[in-house]
Amino acid sequence: MKERKFDLNDIVLVPAESSDISSRSECEISCNGGSLPLMASPMDTVVSKENYTKYIDNGIIPCIPRGLAFEHLVGKPSYFQSFGLHDIEESIRKYELYHDELEYYDNDAFYQFPNILIDIANGHMAKLIPIIQEIKRLWPNITLMVGNVANPETFVNLALAGADLIRCSVGTGAGCTTAANVSINYPLGSLISECYEQRSHYDVKTKIVADGGMRNYSDIIKALALGADYVMIGSIFNKSIESAGFNYLWKIRINNKIAELLWRYDFPVKKKYRGMSTKAVQRSWGKTNLVTAEGITKYQKVEYTLGQWIENFKDYLRSAMSYCNAKNLNAFIGKAQYIFITSEAKRRFEK
Repeated sequence: MKERKFDLNDIVLVPAESSDISSRSECEISCNGGSLPLMASPMDTVVSKENYTKYIDNGIIPCIPRGLAFEHLVGKPSYFQSFGLHDIEESIRKYELYHDELEYYDNDAFYQFPNILIDIANGHMAKLIPIIQEIKRLWPNITLMVGNVANPETFVNLALAGADLIRCSVGTGAGCTTAANVSINYPLGSLISECYEQRSHYDVKTKIVADGGMRNYSDIIKALALGADYVMIGSIFNKSIESAGFNYLWKIRINNKIAELLWRYDFPVKKKYRGMSTKAVQRSWGKTNLVTAEGITKYQKVEYTLGQWIENFKDYLRSAMSYCNAKNLNAFIGKAQYIFITSEAKRRFEK
């Protein structure tokens, strides 16, 4: 564990010696379910009941923030509904007590939602393993995502317990201060790479979700190249005009329609962005015993529409895959060659 680990900034991808791909348009960038390998983070300044379908329409899988009263919509299964650990434990308890009563199924969260996210900051808690096992026993058809973790061994433990997807990374998000204040972290490049290796070693099918700290297209592409099946994004999507963050012109809060109109006329519209462990979020969940925050609040300038950002992402990902001679994601994820570079080498091309 004492050897040096690497971050996404420390590497670049290397082209294949020879590529059979003549045009990047030959590269297929959709996952098995037809979406892009992208997820929108379960943050209340990113995803809401009002905008989650806009993510789906752009090929992104949104995660609905926990604490939102959200009803399952038939025909819109391509999202994850988030629950806290206490809510999960309560649902299991109620099922064991009342599952024989027909009316139970009218209110059971797990009956309504095919895709569930156990949204907790510390996915290393030992009690998470029996909870995963119980969920998969009681509701075997549920697709279950858990996390976050920052230890490849923990990834293995949760995968063997039955988790379908695991969020990897602690402290790297733009709204998170855990690494800065608590000193808990595992550099993301190494974490993704080692989780990918462990998954192959134990022959499990659990998907790797690289979550937090993506600053540009390059970071996302590197995360995929190292082995992430999906990349979860918060801050980048918050800077789209469609995001759930409150809109501000200077210090004046404005509604969505006015914000979009003003932004299209080049007014400096900003979006509120906050980590989900801030005290403001704790209050919104109804908590009265507030704990020290491990998140920050800031305001980000709106830079694009979701459609504009996605159009660029598709082209950049296809281009990277064409260099690496990968015609589909299966040939790219975890299989691209990379090399380590110095900070001086990075400065040479960083613009």
